[in-house]
Amino acid sequence: MNKTIPQGDPPRLTVESAPVKDLELKLRDSLGLRIRDVPKPPSYRKGDANVAVLFSGGLDCSLLARLSHEILSSDETIDLLNVAFENPRVVAAAANNDKSATSAYENCPDRITGRAAFAELQRVCPGRDWRFVAVDIPYAENTGHREKVKRLMNPHNTEMDLSIACALYFASRGQGTAFESRRGDDAVPYASPARVLLSGLGADELFAGYARHGMAYSRNGFEGLIEEINLDVSRLGKRNLGRDDRIISNWGREARYPYLDEEFVSWVLRVPVWEKCGFGTPDDDEPSLGREKKALRLVALRLGLEKVAREKKRAIQFGSRTAKMEKGRTKGTDALS
Repeated sequence: MNKTIPQGDPPRLTVESAPVKDLELKLRDSLGLRIRDVPKPPSYRKGDANVAVLFSGGLDCSLLARLSHEILSSDETIDLLNVAFENPRVVAAAANNDKSATSAYENCPDRITGRAAFAELQRVCPGRDWRFVAVDIPYAENTGHREKVKRLMNPHNTEMDLSIACALYFASRGQGTAFESRRGDDAVPYASPARVLLSGLGADELFAGYARHGMAYSRNGFEGLIEEINLDVSRLGKRNLGRDDRIISNWGREARYPYLDEEFVSWVLRVPVWEKCGFGTPDDDEPSLGREKKALRLVALRLGLEKVAREKKRAIQFGSRTAKMEKGRTKGTDALS
């Protein structure tokens, strides 16, 4: 990893900066390797999606969807799998606040950002048939599958692992209600036939997307930030990849990780840290972008995703509301009983 510390203030990143343009090209190349020429199954019918995106509406997955539009044939549908859970604690709180008439699913943060990003993709890429799949999971259904999810994610055994695994488990199943670009507001029951699922895993670790990266910079400057990124990247396989792959492959689908392409990761790690995020530089030109993952946010701006570029990081377990379903005082690091 490049551990160079800038001498003085590092140059400000903009949409026209060479590192941002290079990043777009490198990510496009990585994604292309994973979605071009995916074999169609014998049961394929015109309009079936061959590729789907695990889609919260956040920056990382929306960028993959946007770039997929430029790589895939214009007549291919792309499924956007968006999961939301009925969380009894949240439902009870809403009832106490006289908001019981609102949908437990449509009020999930990831459903809100997912629909907003879906609308932005339709605006920016009007010729593409996007299919937004709203995967709504009742509390009883989630608890009914919980033991199976625990077996699949083993040896991981914390509350956070379970919350993340449940979200991935049901999202990758791909069953829900479909809203298609070309059908307006018509919604139909749907099960995605896509065998390839795109995941945004790795973007936060490589481009300093977590709050702890900002804290590391505040404590120890660029040295602290670089060490935190290095730690995150070094433990990705142990903390995330095995668990996520076992969960997703349970449904006979294959997760593909464009941000974790070997050549892409090697290139990103060779790039100086100030070309990946905005720490240490004034951000008065685009204050709403923030400093975490600034290079990726600028790529999103280059591609017309103005709202997506400004979406803040939200962990999947909080966005889909799988966390703290029964007890509010549990910690993510608590071992499962």
